Amino acid sequence: MLDITTIGEILIDLTQTGTDERGIPQFAANPGGAPANLAVAASRLGAKTAFIGKVGQDSFGDYLKNVLAENHVDVSALKTDPVQHTTLAVVSVDKTGERDFSFYRDPSADVNLSAEDVPEALLKDTRILHFGSVSLTAEPARSATMHAARQAKALGKIVSYDPNYRARLWKSEAEAIEQMKAPLPLADILKVSDEELPLLTGTADPAEGTRILTESGVQLILVTLGPDGAFYRLGERTGHVPGVPCKVGDTNGAGDTFFGALLSKLCRYSKVADIPVDVLEEAIAFANKAASITTSRRGAIPAMPTLDEVETA
Repeated sequence: MLDITTIGEILIDLTQTGTDERGIPQFAANPGGAPANLAVAASRLGAKTAFIGKVGQDSFGDYLKNVLAENHVDVSALKTDPVQHTTLAVVSVDKTGERDFSFYRDPSADVNLSAEDVPEALLKDTRILHFGSVSLTAEPARSATMHAARQAKALGKIVSYDPNYRARLWKSEAEAIEQMKAPLPLADILKVSDEELPLLTGTADPAEGTRILTESGVQLILVTLGPDGAFYRLGERTGHVPGVPCKVGDTNGAGDTFFGALLSKLCRYSKVADIPVDVLEEAIAFANKAASITTSRRGAIPAMPTLDEVETA
């Protein structure tokens, strides 16, 4: 039995590493894509994970498949598109470590993921299905993702959702909000950043925002607050778990590390309602520590810690 299966985009993050002596920006080709990041993060922390997605028939696609396999992620459902190339995201990083994304993705392999590419046998063999909103930005990946979420829900699996907002991938903010809200009734666990919460709820207040989100049926909601840690709502219970200070190298992948670490600790529960509050708070503290380590390094997947690194930090 797999602990976590993720579905969605896998891509190359061309991440700025600095400039040369002439001021020309230098970039590293890091493996990325939020669902792929989460699968690796959870795997490095002891969970059994799999990934459903599509890459191009090119050297970047081969590289990404090898990265997942080397990190013990099941790649049996990672398809190769013979026509479209592997997606590229150019990630510029400012002096504080904050990111700016530009995507070379229309068309590209990850968008071509179809419902027929989603193996039901894999969904039956997993405890948690996880997805994000980037795969909801275009068809047929949108339908494939929603199909997988509905199938997992029907099979009694826990569905996890991260509406990670990337403005440049949407035609308008209104379209983004509509599509990002669409999967909420399917989600059992939801993670939003403090920047995404107002988009989905109209308020920046974590207590009120998470209360509004529960009206869609979400049972567990996490609001990540950067260096301030995370706010949670589990049913009627709410709380805050402080963050772990670090010197910022690159924030890319920190949210995926947080969520992957959290799910790696909660995947032994078959129902969200069965998770005790003390166990949840311990899992959030663990996730905060893991995300802090990722933030202190550069890149997304290359920066993610092992279980030993988190436990001894």
